[in-house]
Amino acid sequence: MKRTKAIRKTILSSPVYTFSVIFLTLLILLSLVAPLIPIDPNATDVSNMSQPPSWTHLFGTDEVGRDYFIRVVYGGRVSLLVGVLAMITATLIGTLVGLTAGYFGGWLDSILMRIVDVLSSIPWLVLVIVLSVFLRPGLTTIIIVIGGFSWMSIARLIRGETLAAKEREYVAYGRFIGRSSINIIFKHVFPAVLPTLIVAASASISSAIMTESALSFLGLGIQQPMASWGSLLQNAQNSLQRAPYMAILPGLFVIFTIYSFNNIGDMIKHVLQREV
Repeated sequence: MKRTKAIRKTILSSPVYTFSVIFLTLLILLSLVAPLIPIDPNATDVSNMSQPPSWTHLFGTDEVGRDYFIRVVYGGRVSLLVGVLAMITATLIGTLVGLTAGYFGGWLDSILMRIVDVLSSIPWLVLVIVLSVFLRPGLTTIIIVIGGFSWMSIARLIRGETLAAKEREYVAYGRFIGRSSINIIFKHVFPAVLPTLIVAASASISSAIMTESALSFLGLGIQQPMASWGSLLQNAQNSLQRAPYMAILPGLFVIFTIYSFNNIGDMIKHVLQREV
């Protein structure tokens, strides 16, 4: 109850936080109810190609007459799904590696950090191109690529926080009385690094959405007829003169979604820090 009141107070204290919460709430709800909207995102209508926004088609139509509003909504479903699943994957791997390296140190820390350095040195675009040779471009591939190769920054952050947390008196006391390392890590060290982890996770969602948009824009991500915000931007390249809204609308959704997730991470961090 106290935490709920603190979160509500923090949301209302800043118009930036208020906007971010309202925007993401509406976006998530719209994505969830999208299948209930009686419009087929892949239905073409050659008599209404490239129509501007109107009451009939709120976001207009694309180059083959598909309703652009429902395309953007379904694109948001895919982009959010990629962001959340990639974030979960990257956070789990990064947290495990960071906690292990930071707490145990020594040769294990050295090996894990060298692996992180090697993976971080590989340009993600080169990595995706190589993987696309072995994996078919699509939703599953994009989640594997982004989630499986974006955890290194989280691992570094968690390792640094763990190095500081394990020197605290209550952690030293836990070791002194014979508590197991696993018990100390999850009962004392992990709560200490949680605020940083939450911010890193929210940034990871934003990064995953942006990366998916970039890859789909380059034709290496989501493939037609499935839509994502990135693939919509890629498809809009040939229609910028006659239908600029096809690029502006999904672009604004990408910008506001990334902005909102970053603000939500900062907000939760402030709430947790007040409780410490």
